[in-house]
Amino acid sequence: MLLNNNLLGIIIATIYIFAIIGLAELLRKWRGYSSNFTRKVIHIGVGMMSWALIFVFTSPWPFIIMCLLFAVFLYLDFRYGFFPAMASKDKNNMGTVYFPIAAAAVVYVFWDQPPLMVAALMPLTWGDGLAPVVGRAYGKRPYYIGNHKRTYEGSLGFFVFGFLFTWLALWVMPGSPDVTPLAAILPALVVVVVTTLVEAVSIWGIDNLTITAVAILIFSFWPF
Repeated sequence: MLLNNNLLGIIIATIYIFAIIGLAELLRKWRGYSSNFTRKVIHIGVGMMSWALIFVFTSPWPFIIMCLLFAVFLYLDFRYGFFPAMASKDKNNMGTVYFPIAAAAVVYVFWDQPPLMVAALMPLTWGDGLAPVVGRAYGKRPYYIGNHKRTYEGSLGFFVFGFLFTWLALWVMPGSPDVTPLAAILPALVVVVVTTLVEAVSIWGIDNLTITAVAILIFSFWPF
């Protein structure tokens, strides 16, 4: 039964991931959205899968193995460009490759604590997912990390959306720790303040790793 459940989980997760990629590719071709936008559709859509993991898998390991296999697949896509919807204009940006590695790390650490597992991925999913979108749409106040442009509006977008979904995950997801809406505010706030700063100074896509590492570290030591 365990094998059957996890096999079904693998099938569901794989179909979901490629459906998100397909949707992004459709948006790129049909609506003419740039890959900078469509890769964030994939980024957020795949990250939100974390909310369903405990319902479709009975063990973390099938998903972890999936993540590592997808990291290899995404590296090949990074090199050879199979899916234009995932392409980055920055040819040094391997963020899509780092994303499943970050997800695997979170699931490994927090599988038995679903609220923390999902919450630890929300700054990456929504904060990092929407920061460049907000920055391009509304950014008027730029700042630079080396040659990499950021905007204060984009960083604010990271903070607002990262906080909202981290807070929601902490108290909506079932399981241990049982966090009330009020008690979820402070840890969500601390995690998102720190990850906003980390995202601002991380370049070449390593923010997918650094944001997640910081979230794991803070939640691991937070006295829930």
